[in-house]
Amino acid sequence: MTTTQTTAADSTLMELGEVQHHARTILDAIGTVIDGKAGAISTALTVLLAEGHLLIEDVPGVGKTQLARALAKAVDASVSRIQFTPDLLPSDITGVSIFDRQSNDFEFKPGPVFANIVIGDEINRASPKTQSALLESLEERQVTVDGISHPLPTPFLVVATQNPVEMEGTYSLPEAQRDRFMARISLGYPDAESELRMLRQRETGSPLDALTPLVSLEQLRRMIAAVRAVYVARVVERYAVDIVQATRVHPDLRLGASPRATLQLMRAAKSWAALNGRGFVIPDDVDALSGPVLGHRLILAGRSGAGAVSAAYDIVESIVRATPVPLDEPAS
Repeated sequence: MTTTQTTAADSTLMELGEVQHHARTILDAIGTVIDGKAGAISTALTVLLAEGHLLIEDVPGVGKTQLARALAKAVDASVSRIQFTPDLLPSDITGVSIFDRQSNDFEFKPGPVFANIVIGDEINRASPKTQSALLESLEERQVTVDGISHPLPTPFLVVATQNPVEMEGTYSLPEAQRDRFMARISLGYPDAESELRMLRQRETGSPLDALTPLVSLEQLRRMIAAVRAVYVARVVERYAVDIVQATRVHPDLRLGASPRATLQLMRAAKSWAALNGRGFVIPDDVDALSGPVLGHRLILAGRSGAGAVSAAYDIVESIVRATPVPLDEPAS
């Protein structure tokens, strides 16, 4: 190995060490706000570093919004919050062009989507028309108003919370919108010990109030760049593709995962590897993220509702268990 190669390798290791250090600091801080949910917090940070978007779905009162706010407060970046309601309009999210009498021209007034981290609270309580206002921003990271495209800031993350579709006053997210969220997580109820600690911690105030930014925007960008540089062997790529393709031919599924899902699964796996201090992805990283990345995209044949969501995750787990890891590099 040449001196130049050695220096490059050392630089990569330093970047990954920095990623892991900052990640641990963020995870520990958010853990003081959301107790007993280390897995969900790790997945949320994984999505942030993989430049994806996160959907948090669960019943009211289990900490969905608290997790989204805690993640946003841990980073020194611009943050906005959108409270989705039935009367919310698309322009309330994206912004609107207003006529300026002084300049005798229309001036674009950006909406709350123009922030590094956007918290969409109870996204499925807005009408489908309003929900669709996010489609362009989620995928293309821009907003088009009156034929003019406005780029969104970088990095850009949407953390959306939603209640199960069985809850009163909710609309089901369309498949095209669910597919744009890199991962979906569910917090669930805390265990008895975690709930007791929550009661004690909140006797005099909220731990969220004490949370301060732990990484700067520039540090976050460096972390994201380090994640992009994580190496993926062709056999691991083949393994991920085999898992996704298996969802498209499964007899219990009417709709399998899309090619976008394959891309996002690999990006999430690279982020997961970096959080564990590795500069390369292993099949275990793909296994760990397959459920959160693929489960919400699948549609079961003849079933819907909360039971279908759980069944979709079970199908992903069975596919992962049944998919062998390729041993040889595929031919070029």
